[in-house]
Amino acid sequence: MAEPTYSRGMAGVIAGETAIATVGQEGHGLTYRGYSIFDLAEHATFEEVAWLLLHGELPTADELAGFKARLLAGRALPKALRHVLEQLPSTSHPMDVLRTGVSALGCLEPEPEPATPDAQQRIAERLIAALPSVLMYWYQFAHHGRQIDTAVEDGSVAGHFLHLLYGHMPDATQQRAVDVSLILYAEHEFNASTFTARITTSTLSDVYSTITGAIGTLRGPLHGGANEAAMALIEPLQNADDAERYIMEALARKDKIMGFGHRVYRVSDPRSDVIKGWAKTLADATGDTRLYPVSERIEAVMRREKDLFPNLDFYSASAYHFLGIPTPLFTPIFVLSRVSGWLAHVFEQRGDNRLIRPSAVYTGPDERAWVPIDQR
Repeated sequence: MAEPTYSRGMAGVIAGETAIATVGQEGHGLTYRGYSIFDLAEHATFEEVAWLLLHGELPTADELAGFKARLLAGRALPKALRHVLEQLPSTSHPMDVLRTGVSALGCLEPEPEPATPDAQQRIAERLIAALPSVLMYWYQFAHHGRQIDTAVEDGSVAGHFLHLLYGHMPDATQQRAVDVSLILYAEHEFNASTFTARITTSTLSDVYSTITGAIGTLRGPLHGGANEAAMALIEPLQNADDAERYIMEALARKDKIMGFGHRVYRVSDPRSDVIKGWAKTLADATGDTRLYPVSERIEAVMRREKDLFPNLDFYSASAYHFLGIPTPLFTPIFVLSRVSGWLAHVFEQRGDNRLIRPSAVYTGPDERAWVPIDQR
């Protein structure tokens, strides 16, 4: 038997097979089920992408219409879940709210045992439909004292989220910007949160437990919080020159600049150019003359000084800001999107399951003799 290998943080370790996405692989770039992320971001809707991830093929017109109708019907929240959300303080982290909401929904609408394909598909659609409702019901109640109706009639997940945030339907540019963002964030192979979902699934746990665990993993700033950190970086800066001075000082202190570089990509993040274009479109629409130039200068300095490129999170920050989205809701938007990818991986893991149980390199003391308590 070959000697097992060790890689700190499992960097470069192949932990399984997937037919869902390619990430940073030579000759492929980022694809979902074989489709380029650039084509999907230009031509698809998030609902089409979610169907693609869950079913392996793009939907027909009839399949898409049925899918969107079921998502529309799944936006209403049970009274008991609304009550749970009303008990959560306004100081709660929104990611904790989503985690709690999924867990509570799993108690109210549990997955049957044994699990069936029809049941898991029904739960998947319910989660995609209900997560914007969970987030925004809590946000509007906790921060504005409003008990909102979450079953609004917007035809897309992006429109649903923005309608609940704004209190009215978004315009076409706003809706499409969020729609593209959801597409870009939907799937990314064996990232930390997805791997968590697959590990949980491998134990034969239920769908709600896998998604709860994935949300908890995404909550960490090294995975899902970089867009919020990027906003905290750029928002106080007054102009491009101010940005350059600040970044040079931060680099001299060896501070970590969030939103740059990637664990897998080595040259560029293919999603970044797409969201950067939308950030520019939204900057122009809102009359911004500060945050977008600041962001561009930071990008230029990081390329010049550290040979680092912006990842998806960096320009997502300013794009979301221009859309009027509060910064604490940036990472939760990631959840509203990535749940589709997580669920696709749940289905795939269940389809050919083996318990995921890696080994560890032991670094503790050699074997020792027991010492009675009166001799210690």
